Amino acid sequence: MSRAIHIGLVGVGGMGKVHYANYQILPDCAVAAVCGTSERARATAAEWGVPCFESITAMVKGCDIDVVDVCTPTYTHHDLVLEALGCGRHVICEKPIVLSAADAKEMLDEAEKRGLGLYIAQVLQFTKEVRALRQVVQSGEYGKPLDACFERLSACPRWAQDGWLFDVDKSGLLPYDLHIHDLDVIVSVFGKPKGFRLTSCQGADKTYPEQMRIDYDYGALHVNAEAAWFNADTPWTARWRVYFENGMLINDGQSLTAYQFGAEPRVFDTADEVVVSTGINVPPCGWFYTELGHFLDCIRAGGVPSPWVTREQLLTVMEILEEVSAPWRK
Repeated sequence: MSRAIHIGLVGVGGMGKVHYANYQILPDCAVAAVCGTSERARATAAEWGVPCFESITAMVKGCDIDVVDVCTPTYTHHDLVLEALGCGRHVICEKPIVLSAADAKEMLDEAEKRGLGLYIAQVLQFTKEVRALRQVVQSGEYGKPLDACFERLSACPRWAQDGWLFDVDKSGLLPYDLHIHDLDVIVSVFGKPKGFRLTSCQGADKTYPEQMRIDYDYGALHVNAEAAWFNADTPWTARWRVYFENGMLINDGQSLTAYQFGAEPRVFDTADEVVVSTGINVPPCGWFYTELGHFLDCIRAGGVPSPWVTREQLLTVMEILEEVSAPWRK
């Protein structure tokens, strides 16, 4: 693909605008159109100087589009992705891919059948911290991992429009909003767990879990993860640590450091070469720039699969999340 990749952006909320900001500085690509039915979508398209269409089919017919980027609420992903694939276009889709393993498999199968790329934006795979963790585990330089702990804690997301985030059938609730990030890392680094044990809590007036803690069984390796939508204005917290036979790797949310006896702490270089403001509850970073640039490179190569967000990884995460969220699915 010699010319710039033309992107059709579906959804112009917080994440849609994050993607747009990064496309503005990524080389050899351009947002050529917006898809949406709201007044906000039309106004944003006008601000960006691109046409706005009410469906993906109309957008592909009316504009030169190479890839459709879906940044809409989770419950819309299945139909929108299948529509885009049916139009013969590669697709980038925000996480979570959907809310069931069966639907995810259908979407991935359809992309494979049509020879198209379907790329799911599990953004932590594109952070330097997670790449360093993967390298340390694979190299064995600190011995075998023995214990790992992940935290992803937030004040209740009262900003969610129309309350869809608190509807289990539309968002999957806390497991799919926050825990999915850490579970995706856990599965990609340590593989599929043998099982898990879940505890959770919620106020008497709540219909959703406010906090959950999960112990994943890997035999000799113990992995714990906590996620929360606290009913309090608590600071955003995203951190993890992994204890090895011969050292400890700690990501405190600001830096990544390895500690051993008899050695100076090793501070990893995790600074992003490109930093882009997000406008959401994520600080300025290069995560989305790296992620979207990687997906565009895969598309330029003919729609090859991403080695960082694989089919097996996606389906394993979906299968586990279905079990984790079962208590809230009536």
